[in-house]
Amino acid sequence: MNITIAGGTGFLGRELEKHLSNKGHQITILTRRPSDSNHIRWEGIISGTWPDQISQTDVLINLCGRSVDCRYTDLNKKEIIASRVEPTLAFHKAIQDEKIKPKIWLNASSATIYTHAESLLMDEQNGVIGDDFSMIVCKEWERSFFTHFYSDTRQVALRTSIVLGSTGGAFSKLKPVTRLGLGGKQGHGNQMVSWIHIDDFCRSIDHIIQDGHISGPINLTSPNPVDNDQFMKAVRSTLKIPFGIPQPKWLLEFGAALIGTETELLLKSRNVFPRRLLESGFSFSYGTLKECINGLR
Repeated sequence: MNITIAGGTGFLGRELEKHLSNKGHQITILTRRPSDSNHIRWEGIISGTWPDQISQTDVLINLCGRSVDCRYTDLNKKEIIASRVEPTLAFHKAIQDEKIKPKIWLNASSATIYTHAESLLMDEQNGVIGDDFSMIVCKEWERSFFTHFYSDTRQVALRTSIVLGSTGGAFSKLKPVTRLGLGGKQGHGNQMVSWIHIDDFCRSIDHIIQDGHISGPINLTSPNPVDNDQFMKAVRSTLKIPFGIPQPKWLLEFGAALIGTETELLLKSRNVFPRRLLESGFSFSYGTLKECINGLR
């Protein structure tokens, strides 16, 4: 198939391109900084030549969105939302203008759409969606995506949890911190961590494409979330670091202010379950955190 990936030069996009290319698909990357023969310049708006690519695309995957690893100032909040909503609306315009439309459009979303929960598992049907900033971002993102539907195009919102891989993402940031002895629990350590191995992330997207029936929101996460304390113990064990100094909430808030980020990224409890993915027959290669992190050494 001809597959177009927008925002395909980041960690997820690079790994997804590799996975789908190995399956024999032809991949085109939409990016602000084209550097390869299969790259097309794209600014997240209707301009340039990229809209011509839509009529040649069987599968459209939109991974665009500015990082939330920043302080939530008013300006940053506006830019975070705009970086997700505007490209999504640009794709709607491009699709509407073409007679031949993609067979499936997968649009990034996030498992942070669900409220903080330490005991209640959040699946697609029963998950509770609230109104803090991260949830508002996701709701606006999905609202822009589902604002139009197309009879010939399946639309799937990818509610992705923390993706763990050896070439990028959260694990690559945790390794140096843990090796310095700072890999203890964050806050009280009871907050749940929903995670997925990068291979299962890529395989799940391939599964959704091939399934032919999945549409709407779907959780991309392991079926076995763990609390933060267990998560950090697993990281320390894999790296053979015997201890990790705990980071209380006040210290995290002080450090977050110094480096320009928010403690929510560490302290929010994401307790998410991939019910629709499992019901569709998907089987995880890395079902437990131990299997996952052992595979990332």
